[in-house]
Amino acid sequence: MRLFIISIALLFTNSILAQGIEFFHGTWKEALELAKEQEKVLFVDGYATWCGPCKRMARTTFKDAEVGDFHNSNFINVKMDMESKEGRKFGSKYPVQAFPTLFYIDKNGKVLQKVKGAQPKKNILDLGRKVLAKVDYSQDLMKEYEAGKREPQLIYDLVKALNKSNKSSIKIANEYLRTQKDLSTDFNLKFILVAASQADSKNFERLIENRKKIENLTSKDEVAEQIEKACYNTVQKAIQFESEDLLIEAIEKAEENLPRIAKSFAIESKLSFYKAMNDAPNYVKTSKLYSKKMIAKNSKELMKLAGILANDFTYDKGAKKLAEKLAKSACKYEKNAQNYIGYVGILAKNGNKKEALSVAKKALKLDINPSEEKEINRIINHLKG
Repeated sequence: MRLFIISIALLFTNSILAQGIEFFHGTWKEALELAKEQEKVLFVDGYATWCGPCKRMARTTFKDAEVGDFHNSNFINVKMDMESKEGRKFGSKYPVQAFPTLFYIDKNGKVLQKVKGAQPKKNILDLGRKVLAKVDYSQDLMKEYEAGKREPQLIYDLVKALNKSNKSSIKIANEYLRTQKDLSTDFNLKFILVAASQADSKNFERLIENRKKIENLTSKDEVAEQIEKACYNTVQKAIQFESEDLLIEAIEKAEENLPRIAKSFAIESKLSFYKAMNDAPNYVKTSKLYSKKMIAKNSKELMKLAGILANDFTYDKGAKKLAEKLAKSACKYEKNAQNYIGYVGILAKNGNKKEALSVAKKALKLDINPSEEKEINRIINHLKG
């Protein structure tokens, strides 16, 4: 029985967590504009519809949750059919000799990295990290700083670049601010804005104290965005140091200063923290609130949450039970083959073979295509075997 459950769980893991990379829907020109707006690198999958390795990579590497989280956070992701009209136009500037060809292109259209052939998870994550290191503008600025240059604009640019590269800027920012007799100048107020990189810091307090002045110099949206980033960074710090006190502080700062997003921030921060801490009871408790308040009828998000509960907390009865409930709800709100396959996978993983078989048979009655029908019949045969 145990071997049966393991084989079924392996069969359905990709279906349950098949979120992966979220690709941009739009033209190449629009993707470039978005990259400039968000100051991100573009990741381009140059593929052909007939290409076997392209299809395999789309089914596996691109569906991986870790690959998806990394790419969705750091890149503008584009799928480019190189034989389409848009693809041929793209190919005139970025030639392709084999499929797939993967490109990493900066916001100005310069190729930072190009690699041929399908890539496994480890390779593509390593490639992405190398590319991000190439666009780390803090390195050159840091060399100037270490050489003794202390022009205010250089320090401002350095702090900003360090923040963007997810490196600590606190020490350098504080060194500069300690030399300033008047923190109320326009430049220093703008400096405080970029220096407030964490909610549990003196510079964050300075930002809040001078919020209206800084908003007048920049904008309300820019200040709100920085406050949100600072709170998020403190949540990451809470995870790093396994400190629930820091988590609570980040949530409280968001409640005080960003009431519009405070509830969602609190729930999502707790989910991140309790998942990282492998705290099943609190993760389940927060998941119930999240599913009720934020994703009640969103079948995709319900199934994603169900997959995390089923795969990351396999030892916890409450997590397993909630995973089944959420997957069932996802099927209720959107009756499609993938939701049913995900639900069947969770039931099978939990050892509920009889119910899994019943749900799989119901899936055959849906409006499905031939390949989905073949997949479901394959699942039924596994369950019967």
